Amino acid sequence: MLRVRKSAVGWAIAVALTAAGLTPTSPAAAHPTIDWRPCAADTSAECGTLSLPVDWDRPGGERFDLALARRVAKPATREGALVFGPGGPGDSGVDRVVNGSSRFSADLRRRFDIVSFDPRGTGGSHPVVCARELLARQPQLIADQAQFDATLAGNALLRADCRARTGPLYDHVDTTSAARDLDAIRAALGERQLTFHGSSYGTLLGEQYAELFPHRVRAMVLEAAVDHSLGTRAFLDTQAVTLEDAFDEFVAWCDRSAACALHGRDFRAVWEGLRARAEAGTLTDPKRPGVVLTPFELSRLTHRDFYDTWRWPGLAEWLGGMEALTTVRSAGPSTGDAVASYPFAVFCQDWSLPVRDYREYAAHLRRMARLAPDLRYPTAVFALATCLGAPTPVANPQHRLRVRTDVPLLIAATVHDPASGYNWATNVARQLGRHGVLLTYEGWGHGSYSTSPCVKRTVDAYLIDQVVPARGVNCPAVDPDL
Repeated sequence: MLRVRKSAVGWAIAVALTAAGLTPTSPAAAHPTIDWRPCAADTSAECGTLSLPVDWDRPGGERFDLALARRVAKPATREGALVFGPGGPGDSGVDRVVNGSSRFSADLRRRFDIVSFDPRGTGGSHPVVCARELLARQPQLIADQAQFDATLAGNALLRADCRARTGPLYDHVDTTSAARDLDAIRAALGERQLTFHGSSYGTLLGEQYAELFPHRVRAMVLEAAVDHSLGTRAFLDTQAVTLEDAFDEFVAWCDRSAACALHGRDFRAVWEGLRARAEAGTLTDPKRPGVVLTPFELSRLTHRDFYDTWRWPGLAEWLGGMEALTTVRSAGPSTGDAVASYPFAVFCQDWSLPVRDYREYAAHLRRMARLAPDLRYPTAVFALATCLGAPTPVANPQHRLRVRTDVPLLIAATVHDPASGYNWATNVARQLGRHGVLLTYEGWGHGSYSTSPCVKRTVDAYLIDQVVPARGVNCPAVDPDL
């Protein structure tokens, strides 16, 4: 029997589940079904939709269609369904299944249907849409109090515009709501318990599902875990430390590897020169003629290529090509549709990151520059500006995890993960206590299942046979040059 906390929220969850045919006490109760059909992009995969409440506290109110996709295991070897929680926020689980389900081992695909979805407010699941012009006004960095005030006003206009264009779902794209969607998916698949693998932001979905429905978890992998317990300062600082560590590891690789186009050069001196040109407004992108890179964009694009070690040689070539460019050309005006999807909306409903004024904002920037003297601007800085002035309390505020599952969750963490830092994984493991086990990959990259054969074997044994690894187990680094 599902234990629902005795609170107004817990009561509302129970009412919502009951009204939707997903009663807490009867997993076998009637539930909505998914009408699976061959996917248009690839008929070997199946696509479908699931009708769900916009607001789980008002299950009889407006509904939306959640988009899903699956690849079915052969009946002779099938043991159930594995649901993949996509990252981002804003990644498409449907695309992952249709185009990239090979991220899972052949053994897993033989045993489980591989199922994923576009989370509410993204992709094919009633995406949040906003005026492109208002989205373009969002500053990457805030320069003074006047711009701080303008950002507050601009964010208010943007929220009103997104709400008007998107409809009621705009105010219900938080991950707690998505966790209730996930239980509806489990029931619609006919699974008594959930087998789940979440990646990056998808780990927050898994964590919150485990809090809400602890006894419905059969096995849950959190790969590149998100720590949702951090306030503004801790959130920014952990991201800055993680970013600088990734930069240091890339520099060390470039120093030792002939595969680096800048091998034998003083990489930090090259980087300082590029950053100085970005500060002066004279740095252009060799891949996009005429596009001038700001310091934030230089940092963001470099950070993005830290995600996979196979990208490192290309990153070195890009930086070397940028160093050689001396001509600055103005990019033409942007063209395109008047509206754009805005999958990042979920973030401002999941995180409360208050900043009183520009003085406090600038103090955060100075502190992060000390923690990350090379890159300086983690993507978290943009999140800070984007969520300025968000209504409080947010729908899904940060808190320490309260998980009481029957089986420990498996946290697959990478020591030099450039996005979901190892500092996040160890903190999540502490919060889970005996309800979690930390599996450490000693290498690089955002995620480890596709990189490390050791991690893949351990994760597969856990998902297939529920073999929980010993505490403190480590997997060795895989040399990026091999």
